Amino acid sequence: MSSQVYNRVALIGLGLIASSIFWASKRAGLAGHIAGSARSAETREIAREIGLCESVHDTAAEACADADLVILCVPVGAMSAVMQEIAPVLKPGCVISDVGSVKRDVIKAVTPHLPEGVHFVPAHPLAGTEHSGPRSGFAELFDNRWCLLTPEDSEAPEAQQLRAFWEGLGSNVDYMDPDHHDLVLAVTSHAPHLIAYTMVGVADDLQRVTDSEVINYSAAGFRDFTRIAASDPTMWRDVFLSNKDATLEILGRFTEELFALQRAIRRGDGDLLFDYFTRTREIRRGIIDAGQDTDAPNFGRSR
Repeated sequence: MSSQVYNRVALIGLGLIASSIFWASKRAGLAGHIAGSARSAETREIAREIGLCESVHDTAAEACADADLVILCVPVGAMSAVMQEIAPVLKPGCVISDVGSVKRDVIKAVTPHLPEGVHFVPAHPLAGTEHSGPRSGFAELFDNRWCLLTPEDSEAPEAQQLRAFWEGLGSNVDYMDPDHHDLVLAVTSHAPHLIAYTMVGVADDLQRVTDSEVINYSAAGFRDFTRIAASDPTMWRDVFLSNKDATLEILGRFTEELFALQRAIRRGDGDLLFDYFTRTREIRRGIIDAGQDTDAPNFGRSR
């Protein structure tokens, strides 16, 4: 039974998230036709080879012609240029959305280029893996994961329609203020990624530990904690530059906590360490109970 939400959807950028949107939408019958485009000719060729999208176009403007929903799946820093390219072909009533990890800067980048009668509903699916590219997507990526929408009016028909689309993809959907979103994600995603990148850098710089030892003897803690350091460099560069204030605030608080633990270790304050670890373990257990601790299953990557 079809549960079509949009007649024609355009995906601009064909990496992990866009690829997963396509497969999840096909699974649920959410769109009549899904068009795609990517800047790289190699990516477009791979998309055609694996059947990613019903049509793959050489330009974003071609993919967006007559689209009812356009989802920008490009790095935050590229969204303004993409919007300038596609604006002339967008039809009245079309909904523009995105999957960016930052919301305030995306709104600033997209809004000035919106034609009259075109709606913008920013979105951020809290799902992903360390893999990238068109082959990395799979239909189950969004199952039981949150997707946060940050529209001006959550009751507007275009916001409700996009909510139905993301729920059809398997997501739990909630609304959030853009600035609050950026602060929350600085805690839950942006700062952890930066710390993971830093820890890998520390291991690389520590000359007493060779590269082969880091690779061969990676304990579960180092391996699991630094998994996200394999994420796309362009995307994360743009995230940190776009969410600078919130990320710096959280990193400042993190540094204060780290100094306190460093002092406790130096002084042999076992009680402080035990109490701190007990409290944070309970928080971690809360994440597990909420079902947000496991990676999405490794399905469909051979498509």
